[in-house]
Amino acid sequence: MSAQLTETTHVETAASSAPDRRLNPFVRAGLLLLALLVVLALPWYIYPPVAMDIVAWGLFAISIDLLLGFTGLLSFGHAAFWGTSAYVTGLIAIRSGLPFPVAILGGAVVAMLIAVPTGYLAVRRTGIYFAMVTLAFAQMIFFIANQARDLTGGENGLQGIPKSFFGIETVETDPFYFYYAALPLILLGAFIAWRTVSSPFGRVLLAIRDNPARARALGYDVERYKIMVFVISAGIAGLAGGVFSVSHGFASLQELVWQTSGKVVLITVLGGIGTLWGGPLGAAVVVLLEDYLASSGFNGIGIITGSIFVLIVLLFRKGIWGTVADLVARIRSRGRTPGRRDA
Repeated sequence: MSAQLTETTHVETAASSAPDRRLNPFVRAGLLLLALLVVLALPWYIYPPVAMDIVAWGLFAISIDLLLGFTGLLSFGHAAFWGTSAYVTGLIAIRSGLPFPVAILGGAVVAMLIAVPTGYLAVRRTGIYFAMVTLAFAQMIFFIANQARDLTGGENGLQGIPKSFFGIETVETDPFYFYYAALPLILLGAFIAWRTVSSPFGRVLLAIRDNPARARALGYDVERYKIMVFVISAGIAGLAGGVFSVSHGFASLQELVWQTSGKVVLITVLGGIGTLWGGPLGAAVVVLLEDYLASSGFNGIGIITGSIFVLIVLLFRKGIWGTVADLVARIRSRGRTPGRRDA
């Protein structure tokens, strides 16, 4: 019994060595406050719809990081949850006239429901096989949405999604006020992700990521933990997809294609996996770059963005946030070394 307790403690200690856990609690609190201030100030300095895209894609990337960075599962089919929620949110908002927060929560719930059978099948595979199962499921959802034209609009998409918000017209007509009305849903998703990785449940996920065989030997039901985090991740992606569809006023097949899954994985890797902070940072880089190139009238957006992404990946091997965090940690450790004395 004591040996098992020692092993469990060792696993949890190893799992708690994630980059963000090395920060002083006061530093973490300061970073959280700074991030909140940046998010609140974003539409004052950036066109509000673009700011909304940044936070929506940032939350989508956080949902991917919850799987890839903290559980070691690479999903190439998360567009299924982002896109399904976008369509369901739109259908609820159009047909029921409910306020958009209620519609978005409904879309997130549906995303979590369809994630249950997907996760049950996918988590029994590892590595590229897990990624392929999720990709196949996303393609199946894409095919269904394309065929159900009477419901989804087919290639034309689901258009005219209202921004009804308890009868407040300024929110419905002004994207600046809509940003602040939708922001609590984004913060809710980010809080759920943060609370997940900061809990004992999150430490078990890290242990599963680092050594699933050892975690299983210690008595943890690895498959059950993977299914649970997969469903949580799908719900967070659903929140992001619902906000995105209401912000744009439509949901299209573009939300379900595999390129959308690839884009969010790229955003996550770009910002830094296993950090949660990296997703929003990578989203800001990608969305702002695409918006700038599109507004400048440049035709070869893919060539420029691809070249810049390759350059960033080569320069920042652990992503932007991971590389900066490691650099700060090294500077701090070097600064403390001269002051140490041997006992």
